[in-house]
Amino acid sequence: MASFNKAILIGNLTADPELRQTSNSISVCRFTIAVNRRFSKNSDQNQQTADFINVVAWRERAEFVTRYFKKGRPILVCGQIQSRSWTDPQGGKHYATEVVADELSFVENKADGSAPGAPGAGAASGDAYGTPAYSSNGNSGFEEIPNDEQLPF
Repeated sequence: MASFNKAILIGNLTADPELRQTSNSISVCRFTIAVNRRFSKNSDQNQQTADFINVVAWRERAEFVTRYFKKGRPILVCGQIQSRSWTDPQGGKHYATEVVADELSFVENKADGSAPGAPGAGAASGDAYGTPAYSSNGNSGFEEIPNDEQLPF
């Protein structure tokens, strides 16, 4: 049976992320993002609420988040949904569902106020790589094939 587990979220950090270390000196950062959701109680009215999604980032991703993001800043998170459970010392069973981040990115560009001095701060904006230059002099670098019968596929 096939399965697929991918979460793509854009939301705002609810608090400043804090970098921690495991006993093996591996960087980890747990943070929560607020993601807006629209819903209708009736067909005339759209209301908005927020879902608070727990995210965990490991190693370089954890260091990236703590270095460039602060409370209230928007962030793009791509990752996998993971559930875990544990028993506390008093015997109580606890459950947690969180997104384990594979990719983290800026949402705002530098001019809009995202992470000052961050490299690639505009990477998530639509014009991050600029507009491609086109030449109309006929020398495009493509070879013209006179008919389809010479194609190798």
